[in-house]
Amino acid sequence: MPFEAWVEACLYDPDGGFYATGGSAGRRGDFLTSPEVGPLFGAVVARWLDDRWEALGRPSGFTVVEAAAGVGTLARSVRSALPACLEAGRYVMVERCAVLRKAQPTGDGLSSLPGLEDLPVREGDGLVGVVMANELLDNLAFGLLEAVDGVWREVLVELATDSVDPQPFREVIGDAAHPPVGVDPLQGSRIPVQAGAGRWVDDARALLSAGSVLVIDYASTTAALAGRPPGEWVRTYRDHQRGGPAVSAPGAQDVTVEVAVDQLAAGADFNTQASFLRANGIDDLVAEGRRRWAERAGVGDLAALRARSRITEAEALLDPAGLGGFTVLEWRVGP
Repeated sequence: MPFEAWVEACLYDPDGGFYATGGSAGRRGDFLTSPEVGPLFGAVVARWLDDRWEALGRPSGFTVVEAAAGVGTLARSVRSALPACLEAGRYVMVERCAVLRKAQPTGDGLSSLPGLEDLPVREGDGLVGVVMANELLDNLAFGLLEAVDGVWREVLVELATDSVDPQPFREVIGDAAHPPVGVDPLQGSRIPVQAGAGRWVDDARALLSAGSVLVIDYASTTAALAGRPPGEWVRTYRDHQRGGPAVSAPGAQDVTVEVAVDQLAAGADFNTQASFLRANGIDDLVAEGRRRWAERAGVGDLAALRARSRITEAEALLDPAGLGGFTVLEWRVGP
């Protein structure tokens, strides 16, 4: 089967896929993303949402769509920050995994849907607001090509029939295939084919009549990935540890890939997560936390501890060798 179909089944099969069988983000899950570090990330995102709302003329009915919302961790943090844009607006969590949707918060302007296609948007109308996704594109199914004798060929997955193979599945090389962008087929190199990520960006932009599509992920380019060992950019995770090969343990580990930004729609503004967070007031929020901690450290109540936690949260979110080095892409639509 094509590698893309393999990844799709491993992650999203409704019976045996990684997410259907309990895989998730969070400290008690399998990997940690920025929203799970603490509420500070959501508070900064809330500031950015208000800035976009202001720039659009404070429209009523401003809609925030969060794709791959998981159990709603980011939604909770954003709502707790009380952004003005949501006073008369709405926040829609989009999550394809029914198990995760069941754990999401409800009420208070929050709603949930399985997919972007389920949003009630009439043809020709479009939403005014934001579609955002934190670490989604790396988790959409992707294909692989390998350079063999000067030609790009598709990587497939097959059931191993010989008894000496320690894994029940293995990768094999298939027919010649066109690369998604022009990259020289140097013998043995591999590149991802991220058509699913490209379609998602196109679909998200098409939903809007005015607003932004915001994507945060670890990213690179197709040519840069071709020059690196594929084991560095095709990664698996389980219980906060790196997993085995992508063809091992189907459904028991997360399978991710660095996002090749040159396979996405052109026209995005690029930033690092650290720069994005600083541009939207994380330093001010941390300074406020320091003041509150200084005032209430002797009391030691919950408010004091939350204020103190902002410092450690910021360190993780801004770390250039970690989350702070992630790429932020923003496509603006309309006026």
